[in-house]
Amino acid sequence: MDLKAEKFVDELLSDEAHQRPSDDVNVEDLEMKLPEWFDEEKFNQGRRFYSDFCFMFTATMLLGLVAVLAIPSILNVLIGTRRSNSVYTSYKRYLSTFMHTMSWFKNELKPGSESWRSLYTVRSRHLQASRASELKGNGIVSQRDVALTLFGFIGFSFLKPEKFAITQLQKGDWEAYNFTWRTIGYMIGLEDRYNICRESFEETRQICQVILKRVFTPCLENVPEYFEHVANVMAQGTSTALSAIEPTSMLFATKYIADVPGYVYTEDDRMKLQESIKKHLKGRSTDTGVDAVDLLEKCAVDGLPKRTSNLLYFHDFDTVETSPAYRALTLVAKYKLALNVVIVALYSTYIGRMFFNFYFEIAMFFCKYFPYVAMRKFGFKNAFINIFKEDPVDDTIPKPNSEYYKPKPPESWSKVLLDFIW
Repeated sequence: MDLKAEKFVDELLSDEAHQRPSDDVNVEDLEMKLPEWFDEEKFNQGRRFYSDFCFMFTATMLLGLVAVLAIPSILNVLIGTRRSNSVYTSYKRYLSTFMHTMSWFKNELKPGSESWRSLYTVRSRHLQASRASELKGNGIVSQRDVALTLFGFIGFSFLKPEKFAITQLQKGDWEAYNFTWRTIGYMIGLEDRYNICRESFEETRQICQVILKRVFTPCLENVPEYFEHVANVMAQGTSTALSAIEPTSMLFATKYIADVPGYVYTEDDRMKLQESIKKHLKGRSTDTGVDAVDLLEKCAVDGLPKRTSNLLYFHDFDTVETSPAYRALTLVAKYKLALNVVIVALYSTYIGRMFFNFYFEIAMFFCKYFPYVAMRKFGFKNAFINIFKEDPVDDTIPKPNSEYYKPKPPESWSKVLLDFIW
């Protein structure tokens, strides 16, 4: 790993970056301007690359945003806003997030354009949330938090594009996509020294790899309190528009793609984990457990709960089916994971890519103009999303993680069948 990337992440994870607000002006004094290094042609190539793979890029962002919820400082601010603690508020918040993102890529970035107004809206909301959170004693929205949130949008696609069948179609596509997100990071208030999108795609990729190992993997292995609740209502809310989403399979996929020990899905993953367990046993019996923390780097952020021992046993991973995390999944969750594998395989073809991109565009069109599922769930007026209108709040109290670890009663066959076909 390049020492330059390590040095950058050291600075990003410093107390200075954690204590420096995303903006230090009042909302009415916010000034939006393009960076001096802005290149319109390169920015637009990045927009086109997103359009070529919009379905899978959005899938990586969905998993990335779940991962971001595992950062204690970010989760505290989110809970404090009371805008994502229930299925309804999560539906409004996260579908609004995806609509904002789509507006950045569908519209030219010029003063007065929809993307410009969207970026201003996002930046001003970060500032308002930061001030409100600070008053409640929950910390601020810091430069570090914004940078780690940016990882949620780009990290998994940059590090593991093959898992999502994303491939460069024209020379410089990845460089351009990196540049587009570098510009977006700047526009939402990230200082250049904390912007994880650097001048080259390769440097950004190395930085993302370090952040994954030092922050996201350990945070997802030992999640903060209320993570399970916020992640579950997020999945249920977004599934209102994208029906393929199922909470437990989405959480499994997030931890799997983030390299959390014990989450395996392929034979290669399984064998590598067994090799790692055997190496850490140092000649001891294979019936002896190895704590997952021994397979991780020390977490570089504070605020995680005191962890309990999470022992991994060599023979639990003799097959993927016997691995504890996979075995605990419901039949529907396993089906959704298998369906994702099929979709990725189809997406690797030109026709498959066109089909699923079209499906995504249609789904978002209905979500914006005729959200019929949300109408049935939340009522006609509550179903519509306006990205320039503040998301609603409610007084739902998040459930502790322990509530989600309790055994669940078996579901009826009619419910299981409905989940299979819808």
